[in-house]
Amino acid sequence: MNETPNSNRTHIAIFGRRNTGKSSIINAAANQDAAIVSDTAGTTTDPVKKAIEINTLGACTIIDTAGFDDEGELGALRIEKTKKIMESADIALLVFDASFKNDNYLLELKWKNDLKSFKIPTIAVVNKIDLNSDYKSIEENIKEIFNLQTVSISAFNKLNIDKLIEAVKSAIPKSEEISITGHIVNEDDIVMLVMPQDIQAPKGRLILPQVQTIRDILDNKAVIISSTFDKFETALKALSKPPKVIITDSQVFKEVEKLKPKETLLTSFSVLFARYKGDEEVYKRGADFIDNLTKESKILIAESCTHIPLEGDIGRVKIPNLLKKKFGFSFDIDYALGNDFPDDLSKYDLIIHCGGCMGTRKHILNRIKKCEEQNIPITNYGMAIAKINNVKYI
Repeated sequence: MNETPNSNRTHIAIFGRRNTGKSSIINAAANQDAAIVSDTAGTTTDPVKKAIEINTLGACTIIDTAGFDDEGELGALRIEKTKKIMESADIALLVFDASFKNDNYLLELKWKNDLKSFKIPTIAVVNKIDLNSDYKSIEENIKEIFNLQTVSISAFNKLNIDKLIEAVKSAIPKSEEISITGHIVNEDDIVMLVMPQDIQAPKGRLILPQVQTIRDILDNKAVIISSTFDKFETALKALSKPPKVIITDSQVFKEVEKLKPKETLLTSFSVLFARYKGDEEVYKRGADFIDNLTKESKILIAESCTHIPLEGDIGRVKIPNLLKKKFGFSFDIDYALGNDFPDDLSKYDLIIHCGGCMGTRKHILNRIKKCEEQNIPITNYGMAIAKINNVKYI
């Protein structure tokens, strides 16, 4: 079965104090034991993502988080990781324990306001109503204080889970449908793909940006011809006319530009993802800033996933080498993987981000927003490589 890519799923994040039953809610919604449940507070230590199918909602990623009342030095680190989840959440569940008398909701109010600042629709969930026959009074109190849609459930008894799912369904924001290639590809166009087949290409399958781009081109009713770079000229000769567009692996941008027909438009998978997942204009400005770099400049190279770097890694090897070749010296470069994107970017002169294929668009846009708020230029791999090599693309 083909699983919907993680980045295209609805991301539902669950926040609350320790032992409010967050993990139990995941199990009840998924109708399976998807998360570890224990009466011991603090069982969930780090955010855990679970890809599931929920009836009427479809493909979702539910994110179980550590309690935001965690304690101690280690607890503070867990809370910081929980905060990072806000960058990618499409919708949030703020969980309350109906069996626990709480007259102080200051912590919950703070998190509600943080979620609001990220423009994340939030539902208040009153859990464990099976342990308190007077849960209605708690529900009304929470509604009044938080001004949120509130659903009371028992995850243990799977009571009102259907109501919670319907509430989530109605609260999910309608996302803008963006075509990866629709701005450059029309029906019956010939599109050539130059596919990467280096050491990092997974054996027996294509990487996600290639798969998504191919599907998008087919949806736009265009015709695809694909090759690796070493068969690029052979593929061109097999065509009766030049392709309308060539989409290449950014790592061979310069080489493909030299060999392509003059009338054929050129772009890369990463450049297309600058528009699909991020903000193309912001990335262009960031790429232009490369000309302003000096020996004292500090760069952050960031990726949205946590893959293990291999020989010839584009972020850790190829881009640093291209910069060194262009400027004649090595730069001071830091690396950020997965959710380890720093909040304080003030020590950096430029951020170079991956294409973001494994992150949600919201996740990448929140990172771009953070850079703009701190006046730090940001670009992505494809646009950086094109700028360094002086490649003209659409």
